[in-house]
Amino acid sequence: MTNSFEQAGMALGYARFRPPVHRKIVERALAPGMVFHRALDVGCGAGVSTQALAGFVDWAMGMEPVAGMLPRQAGFFAGAAEAIPVSADSIDLMTAAGSLNYADLDRFFPEAARVLRANGLLVVYDFEPGRSFRDSPRLEDWFRAFIERYPWPPDDGRPLSPEILRDCAGGFRLERQERFEIAIPLAREFYLEYMLTETNVAFAQRQSAARAEIRAWCARTLDAFWEDEEREIVFRGYYARLAKT
Repeated sequence: MTNSFEQAGMALGYARFRPPVHRKIVERALAPGMVFHRALDVGCGAGVSTQALAGFVDWAMGMEPVAGMLPRQAGFFAGAAEAIPVSADSIDLMTAAGSLNYADLDRFFPEAARVLRANGLLVVYDFEPGRSFRDSPRLEDWFRAFIERYPWPPDDGRPLSPEILRDCAGGFRLERQERFEIAIPLAREFYLEYMLTETNVAFAQRQSAARAEIRAWCARTLDAFWEDEEREIVFRGYYARLAKT
């Protein structure tokens, strides 16, 4: 089966139209003044989550199993969470943004422990698609219609939480966690393009729906819910900061 991001337009859209949530999460998960020498971002996709580490690390690398998603820049390479092609005891900080939902955790955590140096940190986080305005629930009605028309794929990854990670992360100690809401102002056009990067759209395309038709439906129906050019969109999620023991 074709991976979502191997389809035309998906990887480019992911690189250009993902909202700037990652940096705000990293700032919550890492204490002010923390600086790491080398970081590895597992399941980095188009590199948006890797770029969010700027200022916290001297050198950040991004690893992604779908080679077609990777930026054509130094420091990005193909690899799987279960077999990380990095030397032992060479990484100070490891991050994983919405990628471990698709990994074999029984194989990932020993690999993470192998790669991380003593006292190294692993930060796992994820957030839901932005589906509501900060000052109004109206957008939720549109989002429900969007999901009804274009359902999530049946293999859209397992749910994770700080508690699940705590219980299955052998070799690690959960030292900090948070469930958060972050509001970010987005223009209507940006939000529309962002929705087209979601996995339900990729799944609809695999089922022979035309991307142009999906975009046209989204644009037409959003008009009834989005009055102003820019609105604050709420993103809900979690992070778990785990220390290697």
